[in-house]
Amino acid sequence: QVQLVESGGGEVQAGGSLRLSCAASGRTSSLFVMGWFRQAPGKEREFVTAIGWSGGNTFYADSVKGRFTISRDNAKNTVYLQMNSLKPEDTALYYCAADEKIHYSGDPGHYDYWGQGTQVTVSS
Repeated sequence: QVQLVESGGGEVQAGGSLRLSCAASGRTSSLFVMGWFRQAPGKEREFVTAIGWSGGNTFYADSVKGRFTISRDNAKNTVYLQMNSLKPEDTALYYCAADEKIHYSGDPGHYDYWGQGTQVTVSS
């Protein structure tokens, strides 16, 4: 089993920045990929970005390319999401997810473990 705990959410004005963290614990050696998803009220959960737990390959949704950066610190078992140039449409509950299966996917149904979420609110 793997446990994920997100932190770093908050409220920021448009154009501002936030950095989210996701600390993993438990059987982290089994993980292949870590991802961030977000869900706004009344909308489905959507893929934001993902990174290989060991290899470092990264993937981004078109809506965040050039503004968001995912990174990892394996020594700390932590994945980060640096969010710059934030827009009101980025407002959502952001979830960290982890997958043990050897593939990259933007489908939330493929991920094995989830954190509790951290709220990001961007005001105009």
